[in-house]
Amino acid sequence: MQFRDRRQAGRKLAEVLRTQQEKGALPDPVVLALPRGGVAVAAEVAQVLDAPLDVLVVRKIGAPFQQELGVGAIAGDDALFDEDALVRLGLARSELAPVVERERAELRRRERIYRQGRPAPDLRGRTAIVVDDGLATGATARAALRTVRLRAPRRVVLAVPVGAPEAVALLHAEADEVICLHTPVSFMAVGLWYEDFEQLTDDDVLEALHTAAERST
Repeated sequence: MQFRDRRQAGRKLAEVLRTQQEKGALPDPVVLALPRGGVAVAAEVAQVLDAPLDVLVVRKIGAPFQQELGVGAIAGDDALFDEDALVRLGLARSELAPVVERERAELRRRERIYRQGRPAPDLRGRTAIVVDDGLATGATARAALRTVRLRAPRRVVLAVPVGAPEAVALLHAEADEVICLHTPVSFMAVGLWYEDFEQLTDDDVLEALHTAAERST
């Protein structure tokens, strides 16, 4: 299975979630996108579910010698490390301090831009649906889910179009439900499962949030 682009993937994901909603399994939903890529997917989900859309900014902590190789993630003020990956790569947390500070600064920058003074949505008693465009290691999604749990939602659902089987299995322990449309054994990278995997910009994120806000008024 290969998706045409993030919007098509979002519509397919929304079909599954809509079925869940009709069964009463997603009461009072709030869709939380992991920017940037997850926003295009989540916008389609929010529209179909007639739910508010917001962002949950999480930054991957990459290995110093290969930034795309995630060894942890930052959500809020907390840094979460993949201890097995650190041991396997022979890395100490102290070696990652510059990476952590750089990613924390970028996280705060994005939060300022995307939120524009708006408070984060109140999740108490609601269904928080965390959406991304795919799962590779699952590190960023795990940090996101743990941050969401602290905000006392009634239910936490992770929804993605595609993910590595190992990452999907890992995250079942972090969410009440994990919905993943495709778990290819030979995963390699998220982008391989999209025909169009163009990188999104801050302006793309702001436009999606603005459109969703206008729809809900």
